[in-house]
Amino acid sequence: MTRPPNPLAAPLRVLVTGATGYIGGRLVPRLLERGHRVRCVARNPSRLAGHPWPGVEIVPGDLEEPDIFWNSLDGIDAAYYLVHSMAAGRFYRERDRLMALAFAEAAERAGVKRIIYLGGLGDPDVARSPHLHSRQEVGRALASTTVPVIEFRAAVIVGSGSASFEMIRHLVERLPIIIAPTAVDTRCQPIGIRSVLDYLVEALDHPTARGIYEIGGADVLSYRVMMQRYARLRGLHRLIMSFPVPLPQLAGHWVDLVTPIPYSIAAPLAESLHTQVVVKDQAARTTFRVEPTGYDDAVRLALRRMAEDTVVTTWASSLSSLTQEQGDEDSLGEHEGMLLDRKRRRAKASPARMFEAICQMGGEHGWLAGNWLWQLRGVMDRVVGGTGMRRGRRHPRDLRVGEPIDFWRVEALEEPHLLRLRAEMKLPGAAWLQFEVLPDPMGSRVEQTAFFEPDGILGYLYWYAVLPFHRFIFPGMINALKARAESAEQEARDR
Repeated sequence: MTRPPNPLAAPLRVLVTGATGYIGGRLVPRLLERGHRVRCVARNPSRLAGHPWPGVEIVPGDLEEPDIFWNSLDGIDAAYYLVHSMAAGRFYRERDRLMALAFAEAAERAGVKRIIYLGGLGDPDVARSPHLHSRQEVGRALASTTVPVIEFRAAVIVGSGSASFEMIRHLVERLPIIIAPTAVDTRCQPIGIRSVLDYLVEALDHPTARGIYEIGGADVLSYRVMMQRYARLRGLHRLIMSFPVPLPQLAGHWVDLVTPIPYSIAAPLAESLHTQVVVKDQAARTTFRVEPTGYDDAVRLALRRMAEDTVVTTWASSLSSLTQEQGDEDSLGEHEGMLLDRKRRRAKASPARMFEAICQMGGEHGWLAGNWLWQLRGVMDRVVGGTGMRRGRRHPRDLRVGEPIDFWRVEALEEPHLLRLRAEMKLPGAAWLQFEVLPDPMGSRVEQTAFFEPDGILGYLYWYAVLPFHRFIFPGMINALKARAESAEQEARDR
C-alpha cells in the first residue's frame, strides 16, 4: 500500500536503463502514469518496439561502450540504473563494476541531477555471497562522482516472473519432497514487486534524498518458511529436508535441473542463501511514503497475475531473442532455462507479408508441414482428456490475443513483428511456439522457435522423444512460410 503521491513533484526527464528487464519493464509505465518524460536506452532497441509506451523515447546504447551511450544522458534529470550481467558468466562482477563507473562518469559529464539504483540487501562485513558483494560494489561505483545517488537495497523480490519467486514456485510445485541446503533456515525479509516499484517511483519526489535505503516487506521469514507458506497458499503438502551442502554450486546445479532458472543465475542466488538479509536501518520507512505488503499478499497477487495471464515481465524479460546481428543458422539447445528448437530464414518478402502468412496457420489452413502428424497429436491429446485440434480458429486471417488456434492459444501478438502461441495440450511441462519478424535488405528475417519448459524428468524425456518429429516438421514449416510469403509478394508486384 502506498500513500498518495506528492502533488508538488514536477514531471522530470528520466532515463531508464534495463528497460528490457524484469524491473525496468514494469517501472516505465508507472513513470508515464506520473507524467514523467521517459527515455530508454537499450543495446537492441527492437526488443522494446512492441511495448505500449506512448511518448517513450527509445535510443540505442551499450553501457560497455561509454563513448556511444553517454549522449543518451543529455538533458536527463534523473537516471535509473537497473542493469546487471549476473547471467554473463564468472566475470560478471568486474564487468558490472566497470559499467557502473563508466555510467557514473558519463552522468556527471551530462549534468544528471541524480541516479537511482536497486541493489542487494545484506551486511557486507559478514556476507559470503559474491553476488551480494557485486551489487554493493556497483552502488559504490555509482556514488563515486558528484552525482547524488539513491541506492535501494532489497532482498528477495516476490512477484510474478521474478527469478527468486520462480525458483521457489517451481521447487514447491514440482517436488513433493524438497531437498535443500541447511542455509534454507537463514532469515530473509522478502518484498513484493509493487512495493519495490513504489520506492523507485517515489524517489523522484525527494530531490534531497541520497545514500543507502534498506527496503523490505512486512515479514521476516526463513527461506524454508517462505516455501511452506507458498505451499499452503497453493493447497500443497510438501516436506522440506535440509542437509549440509559443501559447495553452493551444487545447489545451483540442482535448481538449474528442476526449474527454468539457469545455472548462471541460480548459483549466485543459492550462494546468497548463506547471508541473512534483514532490514536494520529504518530510514526508508521514515523518508518514503511506501507501506510494504506482507509475504502472503505478495504471493497471492503474483499467483493471480499468472492465473489471469497478466504477467508484464519475467526474469528472462521475454522469450524474444532475434536481433539484426544474428545469422541464419538453426539451433537446438537451451536458452534462459528452457529447451528450444530454433529455425531462421531470410525471405524476399516484406515483414508485413511474412507476418500475414504466419497469422494464417492453423484451423482449416493446417500447419504447412507434417499436417497429418499435427492431427495425430491432436487425437492423442483428446485421448488423455485434452482439447485436441477440434477448436480450429475464429477467423482464417485475423488473430486476437487470448483466442484459441487448435490446441494453441495466442499469448502475444505485436504486428508485424511477434506472434507467440502457448500450448494447451496435455504435456509434462509448458510449451510455446513463437515467430519473430524483422526488416532485412532482402525483405524480411523470420525466426521460428519452439520453447519447452520441462516438468521434471518426464518433461525432458518427452522433449527428446519428439525431437525426431521436430526435425521434419519445423524446417518444413518455416520453409513453407517463406515460400508462401514470397509468392504473395510476387503476386502483389505483378498486379
